[in-house]
Amino acid sequence: MDGHQSIPASEDDVIDLGALVATLWRGKWVVAIFAVLAILIGGYYAYVVAVPTYRATAVVMLETQQQSVVDIESVVSGLSADTVTINSEIEVLKSRSLAGRVADRLDLSANPEFNSALRTPSPVAVLKGRVEGFLFGETESTALPEEMQAIIQRNRTIDALLSRVSMSNVPNSLVFHITATSESPTDATAIADTFAELYILNQLDVKFEATQQATSWLTERVGELRVELETAEAKLADFNSSIELVSVENLQAMERQLKELRDRISLSTETLASQRARIAAMEAAEDRSAQAELSADPQLRRFLPRVDEDATVAEAFDTRYAQLIERASLDLNRTAQQLTSLEASEVELARRIDSQGDDLIALQQMQREAEASRALYEYFLGRLKETSAQAGIQQADSRILSAAVVPQFPSEPRKSLILAMSAMLGLMLGAGAVLLREARNSTFRSSMELEAATGINVMGQIPRIPARSRRRVLDYLRTKTTSSTAEAVRNLRTSVLLSNVDAPPKVIVSTSSVPGEGKTTNSLGLAHNLVGMGKKVLLIEGDIRRRTLNEYFDKAPSKGLVSLISGDATRDETVHLSEDFGFHILMGEKTSVNAADLFSSNKFHDLITDLRSEFDAIIIDTPPVLIVPDARIISQEADAVLFTVKWDSTSRAQVLEALRLFRQGDQKISGLVLSQINPKGMKRYGYGGKYGAYGGYGSKYYTN
Repeated sequence: MDGHQSIPASEDDVIDLGALVATLWRGKWVVAIFAVLAILIGGYYAYVVAVPTYRATAVVMLETQQQSVVDIESVVSGLSADTVTINSEIEVLKSRSLAGRVADRLDLSANPEFNSALRTPSPVAVLKGRVEGFLFGETESTALPEEMQAIIQRNRTIDALLSRVSMSNVPNSLVFHITATSESPTDATAIADTFAELYILNQLDVKFEATQQATSWLTERVGELRVELETAEAKLADFNSSIELVSVENLQAMERQLKELRDRISLSTETLASQRARIAAMEAAEDRSAQAELSADPQLRRFLPRVDEDATVAEAFDTRYAQLIERASLDLNRTAQQLTSLEASEVELARRIDSQGDDLIALQQMQREAEASRALYEYFLGRLKETSAQAGIQQADSRILSAAVVPQFPSEPRKSLILAMSAMLGLMLGAGAVLLREARNSTFRSSMELEAATGINVMGQIPRIPARSRRRVLDYLRTKTTSSTAEAVRNLRTSVLLSNVDAPPKVIVSTSSVPGEGKTTNSLGLAHNLVGMGKKVLLIEGDIRRRTLNEYFDKAPSKGLVSLISGDATRDETVHLSEDFGFHILMGEKTSVNAADLFSSNKFHDLITDLRSEFDAIIIDTPPVLIVPDARIISQEADAVLFTVKWDSTSRAQVLEALRLFRQGDQKISGLVLSQINPKGMKRYGYGGKYGAYGGYGSKYYTN
């Protein structure tokens, strides 16, 4: 095969936006129908099916800076303004406990909107129940206690309420929006306001409960502390009554007294030692002169000069000295007794000091314990009084900025939005359907598509002939010589003759992939146009299995191609001249011989060779390639092979398979003919005004 007949690879990765837009434009009516249907469905839903719902919003703000009525420390502090607190309050608003209180106050369990058990089952629900019963059998319902049924019903009501309420925080603020949705505008308003009211009451309840708990605990604790204080004070009083009067001052005075006593003991000890030494010295004196010196007595000193001279003075001296020694001994005994008394007093005073020191320490410890118990008691007693005073003056951490307003118009369904979205959805579905249809389309609508898929030139593009019968097709070709169809056939004739200028083809084979593609009509039109050039033309019906030419012509010989090949009839007996069209016709003929064997015979080859010398052009109308092999066999005798493809009908696979069969026999297709083109369809697909005889401008040149 030549290079121009190879099938080029398609660039699937390249998206042609122009082609995409053209495809959508071609399917604009499909897109429009989808859009209209979607709008109708959306309108039916918005205006008929959808239940109008109303939306009401209450606004609440957190109070992070509260003014206290009394200047006492609060048991429950206010809220901060951080993100954690705001998110926590949002969760409080969404809590089931708060929703349950709202449902109970508004008695939503008796409202069919929130209690599904009170609603009449919809036809869909009934059908679903029947289908489930049919598929899985009837399920036996277990009777539940009334209390359990009430709990389940209340939980379902709370679920339905939570699904119709939303809470949101205004960014960068402490403001909350509580939005409720309901089929009734008054119910929506009541739900939003009740949520806000009970939310604030819940804050007060929490604070009151905390205050009550604190008061109860403080009361119990104050009682315990009172008992502890009384016990400590009684213990201190008992201890004071069991000991001497003791104080730090008394203890310090006794310590000063002890110091003085110890000083006296020290002095007495020294005195006693001095006295003992003097007595010993006096007793040890050997002469009167030493005795007078040691005693230091004036009388002895007066006696001393005369003791040696007067015995009486000497006796008086000795007597006086003995008296002095006796007196010194008495002083010594008196000093010793005083020292003993002082030492006993010291021991007793030291014992008393030690005893009173221990008592003072114990007393101070008991006093501290009593004071601590008193201080703790007085503190808790003060907190008890403060907490009791707070029980009636607690403030909520939030306040209502604005109550919900009864809505005048439903918020849902948003009819204009539904219609707009329906239109968009319809456009998208329509575009998708058009693109899907285009993607699934495997037929050919233009010569460019056909050439791109096969790699073979398209020699002719023949419009569909507006005739209901085969005979009228011939009349149209004969009478409408200025029609677009006649001009398209003339273009085909020109392309065939110019395919080889030096040796224009004489034997032309016309075939197709499958029946009904217009190859016979193209053969008739080509033969008629070649006659118009003054050529002698022979049209041979090569499709002897189906035989359709007899439907176009009334007068035809009884014998035809088979008889001529076999020699049962002469050429004059089989070849018939059409007076209306001016070309000769050799009809097909029934035979028991296999058609493929007949066309493969030498007799057929000799027949074609003989006919070449008599006719200027021989056109052979052959059977479809994919049905029987006759066309490939006959094409061996041809100078040109025209392959007809029906517009927007023959699939890509059929055409490529037929061409593959030709390539197997190393047979060349001279050109393709895109047949039975619908001008309106071409215009609808966006090809009008661009291609040949069926262009949008053809009405100025053709008379159809």
